[in-house]
Amino acid sequence: MLRPGELEIAERAPANNCSPAVAQEYTHWLATHHYENFNVASWLLPKDLHQHFYNLYAYCRWADDLGDEVPQKERALELLDWWERELGTCYEGRPSHPVFVALRETITAKNIPKQPFADLLRAFRQDQNVKRYPTWDSMIDYCVYSANPVGRLVLYLCGYRDEERQAMSDATCTALQLANFWQDVERDLEKGRIYIPLDIAAAHGLTENDIVERRFDVRYVNLMKDLITRTRILFAQGAPLAKTVNGRLSVDLEMFSRGGVAVLDAIEAMGYDTLHQRPAIRKVKQASLLGRSLLTHLVAKPIRPESENGGFTNIWARQAVPVLGLSTSSSYAECHRIARAAHSNFYYAFYLLPKPKRDALAALYAFMRLVDDVADEGNDLAAKQRGLADWRAALDNAVIGEERLVDGSTALNSATPSGATEVLPALVDTMESYKMPARYLHDLISGAEMDLTLRTYPTFDRLREYCYRVAGTVGLTCTHVFGFQDPRALDLAEKLGLAFQLTNIIRDVHEDYAVGRVYLPEEDLARYAVSSSDFGKSEATLGVRELLRFEADRAWQCYEEGSALFGLIDAESRGALWLLVHTYSALLARIESLDFAVFGERVRLSKAEKMLFIAKARFGRLSEENILEKRNRDRRRASGTGSQRRAG
Repeated sequence: MLRPGELEIAERAPANNCSPAVAQEYTHWLATHHYENFNVASWLLPKDLHQHFYNLYAYCRWADDLGDEVPQKERALELLDWWERELGTCYEGRPSHPVFVALRETITAKNIPKQPFADLLRAFRQDQNVKRYPTWDSMIDYCVYSANPVGRLVLYLCGYRDEERQAMSDATCTALQLANFWQDVERDLEKGRIYIPLDIAAAHGLTENDIVERRFDVRYVNLMKDLITRTRILFAQGAPLAKTVNGRLSVDLEMFSRGGVAVLDAIEAMGYDTLHQRPAIRKVKQASLLGRSLLTHLVAKPIRPESENGGFTNIWARQAVPVLGLSTSSSYAECHRIARAAHSNFYYAFYLLPKPKRDALAALYAFMRLVDDVADEGNDLAAKQRGLADWRAALDNAVIGEERLVDGSTALNSATPSGATEVLPALVDTMESYKMPARYLHDLISGAEMDLTLRTYPTFDRLREYCYRVAGTVGLTCTHVFGFQDPRALDLAEKLGLAFQLTNIIRDVHEDYAVGRVYLPEEDLARYAVSSSDFGKSEATLGVRELLRFEADRAWQCYEEGSALFGLIDAESRGALWLLVHTYSALLARIESLDFAVFGERVRLSKAEKMLFIAKARFGRLSEENILEKRNRDRRRASGTGSQRRAG
């Protein structure tokens, strides 16, 4: 079927129907001589698995080259069909091609199903027909067939067949695939392919043509930052897998994950310009990654499976070695100190919770406070961006459970952000105790990054995205601590986060303008004939008041819908939620009662009012019906009927 000279890797292939020994010698050669960032099977793997890994690799390598190294589309599809027929004869017990002669030994020994092999071929066919991916979801769907089967094959090879491990493997494999895509933008463009999702590019102001023309500017930098953030989240979701498998495989899996993260780090280090160059992982870096993986393995033994083919103990369980060297109890104490010093409305609500939940909210607040401080302090944009990147890396390392030891003691590298040592042990303990996805906190950091470069928001949808990142994530994390069973709780938590943030935006519109930020959507400013410069005046104009009233109505709608969260969380947490919602809705009601006079002294609730709310939350009859402060609709506009004008 294959023509002479058509495929380079075929030149060393033995004849069809060769012996298994000859076939395995070929797959061994192929796996150890073809370029990869990392060895296919390191010396850490059990020796009895090495040949099986070589056989799997040979199948994947051939399928990939049939799709990528054959220039004519029709011929490539013809060869992929041939390869699938060879796969079929292999499963029928009649392999002829040397790769399948070797692979048959592996399939039989490890009882591997056919589907993962077939899924890979589906992806290679898709590469012949699909050159662009319109959405993030379509890109992820492609990875389901192009990357995830590889991880599942490895798990089958090692005797793991349960869904829990497969889900973590899928996250890791998708992340590795995406890291390669972001690394290989230049190479893929040469092949006429763009794997960057076009909807994500458009959100950063880039068109397909901008990518094809290789226009590198701040838009592309922000695009890469966004894509890298999403990919880091996937790596974090898959990271616990290494702790659920046997020791040698654990080190290899962790090394692959670290290698993928190293690719992302290399993209960042080179300034994100993958349109014109490709970052590479040097041999010295590979050795460092291996050393770190070994060190982690030595200081924290992996969790053993209960059985080779099934369930395993709680993957969130941790070893006694404290993250970053600080005890968990000391870390929680420091988090409470940070939260108290901030004098936030949130801290009052902590006291209405049982101690474990009170500690958890303190840990969340302290982390968020320190991340927010990086974005708000100083004028050096590059330093702020590095600071937030350092927090993201520190979070990843803490979640994964990485330890950096020097002479038996924990040592922090120079990129460890201030406060991480003290706060992260408590934060990780909170995340594990309340099954909190790391992506919420990564999204929060992304919100802080948006504040560094975005000064205006063209539409409410774009503003909603920002509000989700800086406030919706707060609602989601708190709801995990509050405790819930009904999945609707998470949607309602996001609505309340949006309501809180809109309240803050309305209150601070004058102050934000003074520092160069206008959060209210440009489409709404145009609707009410308001110029952004109007926010810098000494008093709100009629148009500004109408605009703020319109945004307040949006916030009230979110409050009213989100209030249903009250009945969906644990009873012991309802007082804290009631206090938070009542306090923020009271602040919005106060702003309304003042006819949106937010250009002078900052609108606040008095300490006496806050104390009264706390007393009601502690001793009163709380319900969804009284969680919101009542609006005095008769005072919504003191100066006449103009308040009835509304946007369409």
